[in-house]
Amino acid sequence: MESNIRGLAYVVGDAIDTDQIIPAEHLVYSLTKPEERRMYGRFAMSGVPVQVQGLPEGHIPFTEPDKYESKFTFVIGGINFGCGSSREHAPFALTEAGAKVVIAESYARIFYRNTIDGGFVVPFEAIEKINDQVCTGDDLELDTRLGQLTNHTTGKEYLLKPLGDVAEILSAGNVFEYARKNGLIALSDEKH
Repeated sequence: MESNIRGLAYVVGDAIDTDQIIPAEHLVYSLTKPEERRMYGRFAMSGVPVQVQGLPEGHIPFTEPDKYESKFTFVIGGINFGCGSSREHAPFALTEAGAKVVIAESYARIFYRNTIDGGFVVPFEAIEKINDQVCTGDDLELDTRLGQLTNHTTGKEYLLKPLGDVAEILSAGNVFEYARKNGLIALSDEKH
């Protein structure tokens, strides 16, 4: 996990579910074949309702048509981000699109666990509602150690809830790498 992350914001509302993050019709692609897995980035957030927060003129897609990576580094949501089905494809799709951080007021438990277990995007929780203060396209910078978000577009700063113990898992790469690093499971190259 990087200690300092900077990039553009993509702002959504409350209760963004896993079918909005990666619609079910796009779950046909392989997660392991490079040519197919990049399709998850192409279709990430493609099920989000037409009106994106902070964009009165209409919808801006998370990933431009015929592109596989998004220009947005941060997804800013409201309450219950990642609700719906338990698909691991949702945080995978965000990562495949190039997103590095999701900041929400709260998360659906299974989305949060899948994000941590797979070492996908970094899931910070906001202390206050910020998806009505940040706009899509704002230039954000996050100090992951301090949990401090700076909006360079507006000059505002926000403190986020600490990651706590999950920071070690994310720094290791995923839950399996964390377990190997801490002697909880055997290294993959060890003989049995």
